[in-house]
Amino acid sequence: MCDVLIIGGGIAGVSAAADIAPSASVVLLEAEASLAHHASSRSAALYEPHYGPPAIVQLSLASRGSLDEMAVLSPRGVMIVADATQTEAFAADIAAMHLDEITPDEAAARFPALDSTRLARAAIAAHAWDIDTDLLIQSSARRARARGASILTDAPLRSLTRDAQGWHAVTPAGEVTARAVVNAAGAWADRVAEMAGVAPLGLVPHRRSMARIPAPGGLDPAAWPMIIGAGESWYAKPDAGALIVSPADAEPTHPHDAWADDMVLAEGLARYEAMMRFPVDRLLSNWAGLRTFSPDGTPVYGRDRSQPDFVWFAGQGGYGFQSAPAAARFVADVVLGRHPDPTLARMLDPARF
Repeated sequence: MCDVLIIGGGIAGVSAAADIAPSASVVLLEAEASLAHHASSRSAALYEPHYGPPAIVQLSLASRGSLDEMAVLSPRGVMIVADATQTEAFAADIAAMHLDEITPDEAAARFPALDSTRLARAAIAAHAWDIDTDLLIQSSARRARARGASILTDAPLRSLTRDAQGWHAVTPAGEVTARAVVNAAGAWADRVAEMAGVAPLGLVPHRRSMARIPAPGGLDPAAWPMIIGAGESWYAKPDAGALIVSPADAEPTHPHDAWADDMVLAEGLARYEAMMRFPVDRLLSNWAGLRTFSPDGTPVYGRDRSQPDFVWFAGQGGYGFQSAPAAARFVADVVLGRHPDPTLARMLDPARF
């Protein structure tokens, strides 16, 4: 018997394990052979604390100190660009993300693949940082294990039932009995709830396609900012001497091992090319991930209304890494009865659905 069973070994699950383990016995189950196999390994990995709904912004800002302590951030910056048809979306973006407007020529100087003659507006900010996602995952897992947590991989959940003794999970790696469950199963969170006899909340995974392309024009993109088309119509981010480009698609789908949609990827690459001096003549690789959202776009963190020892930690969308430390502290407070911030708790409460 353990105190807390965490289901899901992405950034949510491992960070929660690290924060809960000093005060309770923890077992974490991950279905795949390695941690962070699905959404967490396929992130664009940017810390932009003003990106997301209000609860995420609060959690992201509160996470900065911990991310600095773990040395997982490095300077990147973020730029928004728009053509003449996107001025309304551009205005909304720069207000939400606290960006400063610059001229098209200044934008091209900072991201030399841009064609300044094709830009109508541009804005930039320095308050965006690359996140070393692998280091963050592995550091969180090490902290969890050092504090006594048991992490089991290759352990897909076969059944999850509850009786007077607690929760009983059956997996190929063995059976686990626990007093409480934390549902950090990402795209599979509603399925885990149904298995447990808990009503699902309407969480929906959305596909996001990505391509890795050679550095445009043979240029070195190492110091370039991440660049986003107004209204998040596409984005590109330097990555180890190449660029990651995404159409910023958000196609509702079902929980699965996602792959890129070739047509959607081609359309997004065309939107990217429309702003650039250089065409995309080949792809180095492509992939897709799932970003899971609640019906209102704000995560669901907290006790289930009908089953208080079943705690939701799901619906992070595309904001999981940048908000992970503060989100894990919040969920640990819920699990351990430490009464988290009441305003934040109301925004995140699963009972709102």
